[in-house]
Amino acid sequence: MIKNSDTSFGIVNIAIHWITALLVFGLFGVGLWMVDLSYYSEWYRTAPDLHKSFGLTLLALTLFRIIWKLINPSPKALSSNKLETMAGKLAHFAIYALLLTIMVSGYLISTADGRGIEWFWLFEVASLGEFVPNQEDIAGDIHEWAAYILIGLVVVHIIAALKHHFVDKDKTLVRMVKVQKEEHQD
Repeated sequence: MIKNSDTSFGIVNIAIHWITALLVFGLFGVGLWMVDLSYYSEWYRTAPDLHKSFGLTLLALTLFRIIWKLINPSPKALSSNKLETMAGKLAHFAIYALLLTIMVSGYLISTADGRGIEWFWLFEVASLGEFVPNQEDIAGDIHEWAAYILIGLVVVHIIAALKHHFVDKDKTLVRMVKVQKEEHQD
């Protein structure tokens, strides 16, 4: 099943979810690591270039995911608790907003000097230049804080998924791990 149904996520949604998770944790880890690289490190230039390339990849994937979500709505929530369902929707919205904030601020850091961003050395994403004085510093602070907040929210998201699985014993987590067969009522 490629698309979502009322009761299950499709393979596209599941794949995007887990690729996004890997990219978010990978980019966060590399971001923490690379800020302490010295000029003489062999990774001094390569790590930021890879970080930017994977960040642009995540941006494209996130934009695709938002469009996919608009044309292919998510399955119905399994919780009957309206407050819990609303909190889940708000958390998902916040995750999307933080992802976009991080990626836009990353672009503004990298292009403030007028240079574009090379995507895996294949092509360049053009710079729009500097919009405000000290753009790279302002965008850098936003990028860093939004990344920390995102990781905190992702940890809450993981705890909520585990709560659904082990406490509520519902299929919230299972349906994001594998495509479920449709259950037909006769």
